[in-house]
Amino acid sequence: MIGKISGRLEYRAADHILIDVRGVGYIVYVSDRTMAAMPAVGEAVSLFTELLVREDNLQLFGFTTLLEKEWHRLLMSVQGIGAKASMAILGTLGAEGVSRAIAVGDVRAVTAAKGVGPKTGQRVVLELKDKAPAVMALGGTLVAAQGEVDVDFEVIETAAAAPVSTGTAAAQSEALSALSNLGYGPADASSAVAQAAGDMPEAGTSDLIRAALKLLAPKG
Repeated sequence: MIGKISGRLEYRAADHILIDVRGVGYIVYVSDRTMAAMPAVGEAVSLFTELLVREDNLQLFGFTTLLEKEWHRLLMSVQGIGAKASMAILGTLGAEGVSRAIAVGDVRAVTAAKGVGPKTGQRVVLELKDKAPAVMALGGTLVAAQGEVDVDFEVIETAAAAPVSTGTAAAQSEALSALSNLGYGPADASSAVAQAAGDMPEAGTSDLIRAALKLLAPKG
């Protein structure tokens, strides 16, 4: 299994790039969001990868973060979601956007991705809603594990509607852990944290906890 590739960007096409690794060229399929973050041809690049094995084909898919890679794996487990649809969802929402959409049950956000209809979007939310808390809880661990990835995040933030922020992923993970320690259930806690993060994209852990607690407070 090829889990990460680092080399020199040889060329870029509509949906894939070629990375030269010591004379060997690897074709890696990426989302629109990741493509927007790629450096100029000839410069260094590093991506986490997932290998898709078919009877007549092998395809590598590239991701800027381990969180994005984990969501790709889970999205692919949903009936009707292939690699193309998964990359479309991640390209539209980003890893954290997917976390928020699934945690709060926002089918409309999922169906904003090209080629994903209402029924498929609803299936994604229903089948992955219970898994969202675990993925969000992994956020901080994945951020610490991934180290540096050579992409231009300033470019991606201006090119995409929902920018990737690994710091936010860690804050969400820590806030979710704190709420769990306070006795809140995983589904309620993840939904509240996701909603709070959506309202305050740059919020730190303490701010997310306070906002989530307000959302979880009994109404009336």
